Amino acid sequence: MGELLVEIMRPRQDMSFKKTGEFLGPFPSGAPAIFIDTVARLGHGAGMIGGIGNDDFGACVRDRLVGDGVDCSHVQVFPRGTTAVAFVTYFKDGSRKFIYHFDNTPAVLTRFKSKNFKSVPAFFHVMGCSIMANKEFGLSILEAADYFAKKGTIITFDPNIRAELMDEESLENNVRPLLNVCRVLMPGTGEIKLISGCDSVETAVDTLFKNKKLETIVLKRGEEGCTVYTRGRSIDIPAYAVDEADPTGAGDCFDAGFLCGLLEKRPLIECGRIAAVAGALNTEAFGPMEGNISRERVQKIVQSLSSY
Repeated sequence: MGELLVEIMRPRQDMSFKKTGEFLGPFPSGAPAIFIDTVARLGHGAGMIGGIGNDDFGACVRDRLVGDGVDCSHVQVFPRGTTAVAFVTYFKDGSRKFIYHFDNTPAVLTRFKSKNFKSVPAFFHVMGCSIMANKEFGLSILEAADYFAKKGTIITFDPNIRAELMDEESLENNVRPLLNVCRVLMPGTGEIKLISGCDSVETAVDTLFKNKKLETIVLKRGEEGCTVYTRGRSIDIPAYAVDEADPTGAGDCFDAGFLCGLLEKRPLIECGRIAAVAGALNTEAFGPMEGNISRERVQKIVQSLSSY
């Protein structure tokens, strides 16, 4: 459950929003949408809870998700209000800047209704940007997570913190309650320190594992790969190198790859390799979910990595 939007992107690095210039798009996007679309492309049943406007941008998002196999029966089309939009530009130092237009749009108007769910998923994945986007929407996502957790669903969480959306209130009222039901946590280095209140990764890991429900922490370290932590054990997994065209969506595809590995009951090291490959393949193409990702391609690459 989360925001659905289109992304409008500067075509080259270091193009300021302050100056008139080119944009490319619309690209179907939203971190939850990128994630769930990748799950479907990796061959698993996948569904989305969210909202779009009754416009061409909304059709752009829905058509991509449905075309890739995502169940959109819980995606609400609102007759009023336009589909959300995010503008993004990248800089040579790797940083990026967003301008969001999705508060008070259909992206944050959907509300979770348990009566609509006769069955529950194996996993329910939450992105931090979704629970910070709008107060009521965030509370509704937390309600869904709590409901599914009580039904036995594994709750997974990527803090995915956006500076443009973050404040102390959202950290306290949205992120920390989610940590109470989360069983798989997938932060970056800065995020794990922020949500734990610790100065070092090691201390942060120890602090977060005081939550008895938490089973796995997957620390994303960019070009350095990732480290998978369980209680008393850690596994370092290198990144998979490709020629990068656009890093947008890599972390969301990484999440999808790792959780698909868990769904298939693979060893954690193999889950990490699937994640690394899925994330890397998405960066080969320009656009949030434009990478050539398929179950067959990922499996072939992972098998070659396992032989070393």
